[in-house]
Amino acid sequence: MAINVNTVYQTVLLILNKEQRGYMTPVEFNKTGTQAQLEIFETYFDSLNQQIRIPQTDTDYADRVSNLDEKISIFKTSGNASYQNSLFNIPSQFSGSGKQQTTTTPANTTAATLSYTINGITAAQIADGVIDVYVNGILLSQFDYSISGTILTFASQPIAGNAIVLDVYPKEFYRLGSVIYTAGSRQQELQRVTRSELYHLNSSNLTKPSTSYPIYIYENNKLNVFPTSIINGISVNYIRKPLNPMWSFTAGTGAYVYNNLASTNFELHPAEQTELITRILLYAGVVIQSQEIIQVAAAQIQQEEMNQKS
Repeated sequence: MAINVNTVYQTVLLILNKEQRGYMTPVEFNKTGTQAQLEIFETYFDSLNQQIRIPQTDTDYADRVSNLDEKISIFKTSGNASYQNSLFNIPSQFSGSGKQQTTTTPANTTAATLSYTINGITAAQIADGVIDVYVNGILLSQFDYSISGTILTFASQPIAGNAIVLDVYPKEFYRLGSVIYTAGSRQQELQRVTRSELYHLNSSNLTKPSTSYPIYIYENNKLNVFPTSIINGISVNYIRKPLNPMWSFTAGTGAYVYNNLASTNFELHPAEQTELITRILLYAGVVIQSQEIIQVAAAQIQQEEMNQKS
């Protein structure tokens, strides 16, 4: 589920050039597209908080809380917290930033083989990453393959000779959700407390944290779990940031030629395509110094926000 980056870029260029207003380069588009996507992403949480406090319709597809949760669900993920120096770190991220691109062994599909070994990246990085698999330059659906460790297995027999390429993106931690403690077959959600609350809880044997009722303090992207006898079995559900969009290209004769394999689509829900284009146009108006574009785009964004909150 994504919004095609090339569709958005071509639409923006079409509107800008309709009356030769100006041109937005791929570099400008990628930067403004990243900002526009983050702005839309940030509005989800305030909007959800607002919608929860007002009555909702039970009509299919019109429940705003459900619709917002569907948009946020794209970024819901989970991972294991690692124990270090008496604290738990949030799920590990890749060193550096941006995507890592890798291939498999063999590098091309073979008629008699369904499983391939992923090279140049660890199982932990794959588990903590967002994976895009391309065969012959075509992005596969998540239903077309499965990954276990560093083994890529296709759901059906691939055509022989096609190149296999994987893009692996780091999951960027954004907001903490629930924290779970697993001991054997038993799971327990931890209660989040402040330091002042911890003092009062520890002052009584009735409220003191235990392995049956553990608690935690969350500071500086680290979890301080109580009782301190818990040193493993902690996992977290969290919201990650959307991946930065990238309209990649190769230099053609007097033009930019779209490179689908090296590009990254917008991760927003398809329902956001109109607002995404409008927000990019707002920045495009600033880039090309078109007051008309700025005014029209700003008015459209304001109207959409009013419709969503009314």
